[in-house]
Amino acid sequence: MEQYIERIAVHSVGNKANGDAILLSSSELMPDESIRNLLATYFLSPFKSEEYYNLYHESSLELNEAYNFVSRIFDDPQALHEQSVQLAKHLYEQSNHPKIKGGEFYVVYFTDCPLHGETVNAVGLFKSENKDTFLKISASAAGFEIESQQGININRLDKGCLIYDTDRENGYVVAVVDNTNKGTEARYWLDDFLHVRQRQDNYHHTENAISMCKSFVTQQLPQQFDVTKADQADLLNRSAKFFKEKETFDMQEFANEVMAQPEVIDSFNSFCSDYQQQRDIRIEDNFEISNTAVKKQSRFMKSVIKLDRNFHIYVHGNNQYIRKGYDEETGMNYYQLLFNEEQ
Repeated sequence: MEQYIERIAVHSVGNKANGDAILLSSSELMPDESIRNLLATYFLSPFKSEEYYNLYHESSLELNEAYNFVSRIFDDPQALHEQSVQLAKHLYEQSNHPKIKGGEFYVVYFTDCPLHGETVNAVGLFKSENKDTFLKISASAAGFEIESQQGININRLDKGCLIYDTDRENGYVVAVVDNTNKGTEARYWLDDFLHVRQRQDNYHHTENAISMCKSFVTQQLPQQFDVTKADQADLLNRSAKFFKEKETFDMQEFANEVMAQPEVIDSFNSFCSDYQQQRDIRIEDNFEISNTAVKKQSRFMKSVIKLDRNFHIYVHGNNQYIRKGYDEETGMNYYQLLFNEEQ
């Protein structure tokens, strides 16, 4: 069964800082089946990541306005239009940066949305800010006529979120898309309107663990030990191999297998504690590795030795085949690479 648009309301939310208006509809939108299918594609196709968030508030979850309005929709889907008006007003109040664009704001109630192998209902909040120009060609008595029209490109969603009706006590499971306003004003959608934080799940732990391991190898390790760039490249490769081949992550197993040497393990364990404390995050000692997070983070684990501006050495294997030396004649360092055949 595919996810289905059960109810939908749309309003126009301008930029409050610029004196733009907010235009509220008096009833729900009632599109036919074909339009519902197009809207479902427009709203849902951008949500491909497994990175999820929770609605939250520093003091109490009940103080998060989006959480309260959406909860009332889940409790009574027939109240969608009434609560969509409140959500539109809340968004308008947060649209107080001069660079924020006005646009159509949609509140949608979906049924049968897939999540972690199950189907749940969801409330979608979407905003279209950018208009594209389309050409319309029509037949006439003299041949053909052509005119331009402004409209929404259904292949590009500007802003959106899906709030799944599960884990309510922790702020629901929330997926977010934001393809516009990459400057400081962009945070109004995530921070001010929705007020979300990353969900403490396997994706989150995997992503943070990979970042932590890379920081240790590239920043902390060379400060404490006499290591070459080739040694660092080797550790990055072994770290990446661990995350790609293991199904679960165990902090001590990782330290023993990858760091290997007792003094390096002790340094790593100490670094892990400081890293989490400084960033105010929590990485579990044991968790199931998210393959999606590994794929996303793999580009940050590439082992590259950069030599001035002339050469980059991409290290994929054993660092024993890389030897570093110093050439007295030229007064320059060099790397010697050993291999069996050139490919």
